[in-house]
Amino acid sequence: MFHRSLQSSRRHFLAQQGLGIGSLALAWLMQRDNAFAADPRKPTLERVTFDVKPKQPPAPAHAKAMINLFMQGGPSHIDLFDPKPELTKRSGKSFTGDIQFDNAGEASSKLFGSPWKFAKHGECGMELSELLPGLAGVADDICLVRSMQTGVNNHGQSINALNTGRILEGRPALGSWLTYALGSESDQLPAYCVLTDPGGVPVLGVDNWSSGWLPAVYQGTVIRPREPRVLNLDPPDRVKGKPQERYLKYLGEINREHLATHPGEHDLAARINSYELAARMQTSTREALDISGESQATLKMYGIDRPESREFGIRCLMARRLVERGVRFVQICTGNQSWDHHGGIATALPAMCKRVDLPSAALVRDLKQRGLLDTTLVAWGGEMGRLPVIQNEKNIGRDHNTYGFTSWFAGGGLRGGYVHGATDELGHKAVEKIVMHSDYHATLLHLFGLDHKSLVFKRANGDGSLIDGQRAKIVHELIA
Repeated sequence: MFHRSLQSSRRHFLAQQGLGIGSLALAWLMQRDNAFAADPRKPTLERVTFDVKPKQPPAPAHAKAMINLFMQGGPSHIDLFDPKPELTKRSGKSFTGDIQFDNAGEASSKLFGSPWKFAKHGECGMELSELLPGLAGVADDICLVRSMQTGVNNHGQSINALNTGRILEGRPALGSWLTYALGSESDQLPAYCVLTDPGGVPVLGVDNWSSGWLPAVYQGTVIRPREPRVLNLDPPDRVKGKPQERYLKYLGEINREHLATHPGEHDLAARINSYELAARMQTSTREALDISGESQATLKMYGIDRPESREFGIRCLMARRLVERGVRFVQICTGNQSWDHHGGIATALPAMCKRVDLPSAALVRDLKQRGLLDTTLVAWGGEMGRLPVIQNEKNIGRDHNTYGFTSWFAGGGLRGGYVHGATDELGHKAVEKIVMHSDYHATLLHLFGLDHKSLVFKRANGDGSLIDGQRAKIVHELIA
């Protein structure tokens, strides 16, 4: 029998005694200086632990889960969601206002009207591009925000602003905050899942789903676009069954004993949790991601019968199956710079729409018919839009625009068939009912029954939060 024990050493002994003597001296000095108040602040007697067990929000909630369809690169709002007759009228003429280019070498001042037609859809009469026939079919269920803004002109900073609250790196992602605050309804699946694209991960890579300085247990779990969907999930044949059970039980005992002697080691606690979750996931994940039992009508609705939308449709369907089983936050990413159409927009933009439009709309429709849309918030958008002028006259495209762009949302307590805000007559800057990234986050947390001012994580250098001291308002007009 192997016995585990803590062995003392000369170094350990000196360190322990030194700390003990130092503590006595400090206490004596504080007492001498009357530092002990009559009503001292009580120390935390219980060790703080972090997990993903389900937690009740402090206020009534509309939403219980979120699916974030992240269109990395910057979809062109003026070609998809935000018709601009004046831009079409003045196409080819010079833009005389101030404008910030990302690529000054290919910049042009010539205005570029959208080559695609817009029409009204649904009972609400929402105007959408002909490139979005799928979304047109669910117009009455979506909340279209035409006045999004981050104000930083490059991909990384704007991604950080929308995903982590600030343009700085190293901060917790949105999914990490929601799982930190609310945990998960499932103990068989990860609380936070990220379905990556076969074309690669977005700009900033794994930082997009990092837990930052939150405990590692709140980091996103990657589900790959091909088999094996989750790496290192299945054990080798020689240890399947009882051998694995005995091994995991023994490993758990060792880990918990080690954790007991190292309180506050969040990475260690997360590792222990991941071992235990991985064992449960061996059957639950395979079942959740298996779409073979779905009806042919469902597969067709998601565009899985079409080569251009098949892959994205599979991931959207998997996202519905995951939230259906209690996962709190699912992010579906498009590949690196898929929407970054600096050139060749005439062919590249329609191709991306064919890939994602039908599955995205099907997700909304499917959640609704299953009674899940009321409590599942669907968000669709990128980190920016595009400028109203030509970039690269030999191969026309559009440059970055973070000063006014569009995102759409559905479910989770939001108004359907509603258009919020506006950009100027050329689609350059948001001018009415501007929604900054901090406003978006405050509103989102409110829908989950959370207060953006009180949802904090205590750090050594001060409390951290998603909003992090920025001005933020709940956009009540968006809420049903």
